[in-house]
Amino acid sequence: MNQDQTLSPRLRGSRCDHCGTVAFPASVSCQRCGGSDTTEIPLSGTGTVWTATIQRFPPKSPPYVPPADGFRPFAVGYVELPEGVKVEALLDGDSPAELIGSEVVLVESHPVPHFAMSAATPEEN
Repeated sequence: MNQDQTLSPRLRGSRCDHCGTVAFPASVSCQRCGGSDTTEIPLSGTGTVWTATIQRFPPKSPPYVPPADGFRPFAVGYVELPEGVKVEALLDGDSPAELIGSEVVLVESHPVPHFAMSAATPEEN
């Protein structure tokens, strides 16, 4: 196993040096104030599902490449990170009601962010 395979997935964003707005993906200009001084920053690997839905039809191809065993519906939504930015991502789960408000952890960052329910979420009583 090489060193890259042992590292946790990471998201890189940017923070505006003028107004402090955080963006994902990293940007060379600020979407809020238009400033051109930004600094690339690492983003948190945990967050809260802000909203979610189930994608029940195959996306346009390309860029989507269906799996060999055919299309299966999947969850997608926005995860709000502690830095205040919302990241569009694939989500593990079958129901928006189950996902919205849940704490999630980043499990994959490439080719798109992918979050799963946090292991810290109590599921036993």
